[in-house]
Amino acid sequence: MFSGIVEEMATVVAISHDQENIDFTLKCSFVDELKIDQSISHNGVCLTVVRLHDDTYTVTAMKETLERSNLRLITIGDKVNVERSMLMNGRLDGHIVQGHVDQTATCVKMQDADGSTYFTFEYPYSREMAKRGYITVDKGSVTVNGVSLTVCEPTDNRFTVAIIPYTKEHTNFCDIKVGSIVNLEFDILGKYIARLREI
Repeated sequence: MFSGIVEEMATVVAISHDQENIDFTLKCSFVDELKIDQSISHNGVCLTVVRLHDDTYTVTAMKETLERSNLRLITIGDKVNVERSMLMNGRLDGHIVQGHVDQTATCVKMQDADGSTYFTFEYPYSREMAKRGYITVDKGSVTVNGVSLTVCEPTDNRFTVAIIPYTKEHTNFCDIKVGSIVNLEFDILGKYIARLREI
């Protein structure tokens, strides 16, 4: 479980394919604190550390993860938002994030707001998925590339988030532009409420 508060950006230094899986090797400042089997969020996707070597670590993404996320688009040199799993004895600065990406979205608009930036994202709409809680609501939470954000101006298949300069500088929002593909995780509380209404 995560909070959506990104610790830093890790750099992808190697990519290898094993049948339908992909191994990503990354470098970041806390590699020496990691251990095998540890969970780390990568652009919002929970992946397990499978190898440590020198100052790098390796994680494996399986076929379903690659189909649902933007990890399939990553290349060597890319910056990935990373967050280690949440400590239960601390403050929850973001919101409850599982690290289970639901789908991707496309950035369709960027607008300057006196130093901050409004990003608008669009995703394929499915009435059935919306009934199951795969939606955004005004002032609700959504995770974009692993970043916990507050929704504004939601529609059936679009929403906008406001990114302050600090977040833009310290996450890969600095690289997002119109046309960029990002990972979405909708709020788990909304999904549970939607499921309870079906019972």
